[in-house]
Amino acid sequence: MANDERIVNTQQIYPKDFSWGLWPVVPLYPYGRRQTIRQEVLKETIWNFDQIQGIFYVVVPIRMTVVKLETRGLLVYAPVAPTPECIRLVNELVAEYGDIKYIILPTISGIEHKVFVGPFARYFPTAQVFVAPHQWSFPLNLPLSWLGLPPKRTQVLPEDSSKTPFADEFDYAILGPIGLGLGRFAEVAFFHKRSHTLLVTDSVLSIPEDPPAIVLLDPYPLLFHAKDRASDIVADSQVNRRKGWQRICLFALYFRPRALDIPQWSQVLQDSLKAPERSRKAYFGLYPFKWESDWLRSFDALRGDGRLFVAPILQTLILNRAPKETIDWADKVASWDFEWVISCHFDSPIKAQGHQFRQAFSFLEKQPIVSGDLLSSSSYPLPEEDFKALREIDAGLNKFGIVPAAKDKV
Repeated sequence: MANDERIVNTQQIYPKDFSWGLWPVVPLYPYGRRQTIRQEVLKETIWNFDQIQGIFYVVVPIRMTVVKLETRGLLVYAPVAPTPECIRLVNELVAEYGDIKYIILPTISGIEHKVFVGPFARYFPTAQVFVAPHQWSFPLNLPLSWLGLPPKRTQVLPEDSSKTPFADEFDYAILGPIGLGLGRFAEVAFFHKRSHTLLVTDSVLSIPEDPPAIVLLDPYPLLFHAKDRASDIVADSQVNRRKGWQRICLFALYFRPRALDIPQWSQVLQDSLKAPERSRKAYFGLYPFKWESDWLRSFDALRGDGRLFVAPILQTLILNRAPKETIDWADKVASWDFEWVISCHFDSPIKAQGHQFRQAFSFLEKQPIVSGDLLSSSSYPLPEEDFKALREIDAGLNKFGIVPAAKDKV
């Protein structure tokens, strides 16, 4: 597992190879130009397809996983944008291992995953599409066919995983739906029995110290966030790429960690006049961030030793609305004998077992227990001061009745 061989398009690059025409539906960076990296994570069995997405150059990987079936053919978990490059890389696997038989949409709230399923499925007209139950859309709750999913070959995953045509090779567990006022959250974790690999969407993740290969294809966002002030000229070096990546992780997972200040806009505008680059690409010199000198302490606490953890956003705004249901789901997933975890974001594959997965959800418990021992206060919980902005968002949403209140720990 964890073969580092990466398949990158080294032929002449044509812009149309990266074209994603439906980007206005979910207008995230890099908009209509998305590159793809295919990585073989288990020889002739599992492949990751990575792209990037983000806002204000806060770019993180978004990942599709393809698994070879024993009976010939392929299963796709959480499709990414079907650009010409991506489809070419998939078709190389199809030519060797058989057709795409199953396409899985494992979430109901992640529009950044949902938007790709219909367009991806159209490239593989014989594939069956399975979606997590209780799908919804905003502002109108539309039928799945209106969202682009093929009506004649789309079906809802049954609660009982043994009733699917791929039951011999996969088990799965459905979390949710968790009511969030205007919408709902759900996720389906898939367990590939033969490779002892767990596939998840957003529920757990791990972050690497250095930027992933897909992010390195265009280092501009990394260097943008490596700046300490608008007037900085940042050299393209490994140190600055790492610095930018680590700050991006803090942005993506906390929105505003303790070590980040947002200056007054009058000051931001004044500083932009001193910026060495004032192009549209550089947001006209605007850089509305000021990092404290000890910001790296927040990243080190977040990353830990590369462990699995639940994103602070999910901890604060989503999973604490259903702590018992989430713990029950985590218990079921942890009972599977997996050795690897593949998440749709950040690092992959992650070497981890059931008890490490279960420990990631200890924030929902009054007295967390791991492997029969009380969890020490320093071994998992993230710094409370980094949650301040998320707590304020939570309080505001709850005050105006937009989301239900969090429930007590179990």
